[in-house]
Amino acid sequence: MNDSRHHPVVITRPLEQAEPLAQRVARVGRRAVVFPLLEIHPLDDESALRKTLCALNDYAMVAFVSPNAIHAAMRHVAEWPQQVAIAVVGEGSKAALAGYGITPANRAIFSPRDVRRTDSQTLLDVLDIEALRGRRVLIVRGESGRELLADALRSQGVRVEQLAAYRRTAPRLDVAAREQLRSLVTEPADWVITSSEALRILLQLVRNDMGEEGVVKMQQQNIYVPHVRIAETADASGFLHVVETGSGDDQLIAALQSRA
Repeated sequence: MNDSRHHPVVITRPLEQAEPLAQRVARVGRRAVVFPLLEIHPLDDESALRKTLCALNDYAMVAFVSPNAIHAAMRHVAEWPQQVAIAVVGEGSKAALAGYGITPANRAIFSPRDVRRTDSQTLLDVLDIEALRGRRVLIVRGESGRELLADALRSQGVRVEQLAAYRRTAPRLDVAAREQLRSLVTEPADWVITSSEALRILLQLVRNDMGEEGVVKMQQQNIYVPHVRIAETADASGFLHVVETGSGDDQLIAALQSRA
């Protein structure tokens, strides 16, 4: 990988999550550029969300698929029930819970042991399936998403319910944003991509605005991803410089510094 000390670090997370990371990137002497590839919106009708979250005691465990799911749900939860376990996939979700005062010190929180590989499968590896069999588990997610965790739990006799808490949409780029995208793709940059969906949106935006020539330039950029599933998507999409950092901002910052 080429020397990237003077390259901008392009942070593509939704805006609320991008800003804190941008501040950390700036503190280690790198120039951060916030360019969200996903927008997070409340549901048009939150009545089902509120009703379910008022009945958390009915569940043995609640799994959150992302920090966005946590933030969307916690707006409707006054206090997390002591007896209801929580499951999360990445370090970002653990940090989001901590922002609401929920930590392993005061609640049962399950998460993958290896922060270098955080996904539904490694979460399943740490769950006590026997204790969950026949009981109700709630998965809080966006309006759409992967079914691996739900399907795997159901196959083990767990009574799974899924709850939509927010909507994800691709950004609509105005003239200024399209010009910014062209500039970022044309010059070397380090791109932080934290979901396969965001990666696919990025390629489509580039293809729509710059054609296949732009896609080829984008594929030559440095891509930093938190776990193997996104790395596999990037590899399959033709990216040449993919760095798998492991889950959490600490590991991302370390990777940016060590690769520069």
